[in-house]
Amino acid sequence: MSDLSRPQGPKIVAVANQKGGVGKTTTTINLAAALAEEGLQVLVIDLDPQGNASTGLGIDLDDREFTTYELLLEDIDLKNVILPTETRGLSIVPATVDLSSADLELLTNEKRSFLLHDALRQTQMDQFAFDYILIDCPPSLNLLTVNAMIASHSVLVPLQSEFFALEGLSQLMLTIREVRQAGNKDLRIEGVVLTMYDRRNNLSQQVEADARQNLGDLVFRTMIPRNVRVSEAPSFAMPVLSYDSQSKGAIAYRELARELLKNNKIEAKEVQHVE
Repeated sequence: MSDLSRPQGPKIVAVANQKGGVGKTTTTINLAAALAEEGLQVLVIDLDPQGNASTGLGIDLDDREFTTYELLLEDIDLKNVILPTETRGLSIVPATVDLSSADLELLTNEKRSFLLHDALRQTQMDQFAFDYILIDCPPSLNLLTVNAMIASHSVLVPLQSEFFALEGLSQLMLTIREVRQAGNKDLRIEGVVLTMYDRRNNLSQQVEADARQNLGDLVFRTMIPRNVRVSEAPSFAMPVLSYDSQSKGAIAYRELARELLKNNKIEAKEVQHVE
C-alpha cells in the first residue's frame, strides 16, 4: 500500500456543499480542467449518482461500464475505471445512478467510511502520477460525502451568491468537525469559493461581504461570475475552458486554479503540446 499523504502524492480535495444548485459540479469540472491546463495531471472522482460531472466531461453512459460504484465496493483494476477525457491531462472515474444504492450497501460494511480512502491509496494508483484528485460530492451529507471527506486532505466549498447562502454552511462545518474526530484529524477547509456572482447585484455584494466578514481568509479572492457560457458548456459535454476559452467564466476558473496552486505552494508545470 502506498501513502498518498507523502509530499509527492496527489492532493485530494472534496468539493462539497449539501445544498444543490450552488455550482459544485461546475466548479469541479472547470477547476480540474484549469489545473490540467496548468500542466498538472488531474483525476475527477464523480461521487454523485446523477453523474453530471461525467456527462459534463464528455463520458457517454454507454462508456461507463465501470464506475465509482465498483471503485468503492468491488476489487477492480484501476485501469478499467479511470477514463481519459478530451481535456489533456484530465481523467475521470465516472458515475451512474447505480451509485445511489451504494449508500445502503455501505451501511453493512464495517469499513464503510474508509472505502474511498483505501481505493485511492492502492499502490496501483502511483502509476498514474496524478497531482490533484477532485471529488465531486453528492448534494447531501450522506455516507458518500463522508467517504470523500475521509479520503481527502481538504474540502473546497462552492457558495452561491444568493440569500441564505451562509445558513447551510454551519451543518457542513459540523460534518467536517465530526469527520476529523472519526478518522481524518488532518482534514482542513481548502476554502470557500463564491459562485454565480453578479457585481451589478446588491445581493451578491452583500453575500460576499457577509462571507468575508464571517470566514475571513477562507474565502478565495477569485469569484466565479454568473456567465451564460459556463451554463451552456455542460450541454456540449465539455468544460467552459474548452467551450469558450476566453469567456469570463473560463478566465475566472483559471484564476481560481492559480490561486489554489499558490495557496498550496504548488508550481504549474510546462505543458508539452503535441503538434
